[in-house]
Amino acid sequence: MISRTLRRTAADAQRPTLALPPTFLLPLRARISTTPSFIESHPPQTPFLPSQHATKPPRTSPKTHASTARSAAQPRPPLVSAPTQQPTPPRPAAPTSTRLPPTVRELLPLLRVQPAHYITAHIHARPYLLTAGDTVRLPFHMPRVQAGDVLRLTRASSIGSRDYTLRGAPYLDERLFECRATVVGVEAEPMRFLEKTKRRNRKVKTVKSKHRFTVLKVKELRVRSVEEVDGEDGGDSLEGGERLGVV
Repeated sequence: MISRTLRRTAADAQRPTLALPPTFLLPLRARISTTPSFIESHPPQTPFLPSQHATKPPRTSPKTHASTARSAAQPRPPLVSAPTQQPTPPRPAAPTSTRLPPTVRELLPLLRVQPAHYITAHIHARPYLLTAGDTVRLPFHMPRVQAGDVLRLTRASSIGSRDYTLRGAPYLDERLFECRATVVGVEAEPMRFLEKTKRRNRKVKTVKSKHRFTVLKVKELRVRSVEEVDGEDGGDSLEGGERLGVV
């Protein structure tokens, strides 16, 4: 045991000792690397980016060149245009029956015989209950009419007498009746003055308004017979100075 210890001590004494330099000669920063010394570190490879220049065409084998030359030498078949289809004309709509229903044919003569008819006429979507000789002042000024013009009112929702009433859904057929009104003239209301102001504002704004209204007078109101409705050819003959007003 003693000899072995002495031998080890002698071997350690024979090894050269590495003398370290003083601390002030050491570098301020030490490079610490976590990569083992036996592994070579390679710089990161940059990804391949396609260049903006035109790339070279791929190499083709001689067999490909031969097949391409053969296909170019063969004549191409002529192009045959497909037959153009002519647009078919639209089919005409089926003619709608304009004959009166049986119930209307049966009760229309009874309504026509009784006197003093009334009608609910619609003028610009406003209903007016009228009879022959009535004067109505419309709540607006009707454009493009003058005093003396005769208007035929063709839109009505009901017409009746003391015992019978004929109603439409929503309007009646204009062939069943004749209602004509004459434009009497145009009335104007007195000038109106309205003062407008706001809070914490000393200015006062005066607004003037003066509305005009068209006045009509019903001259004729009668119920037509079944023979007149059947014999009508679709056109309406107007007298001189008469206008057809679909109102």
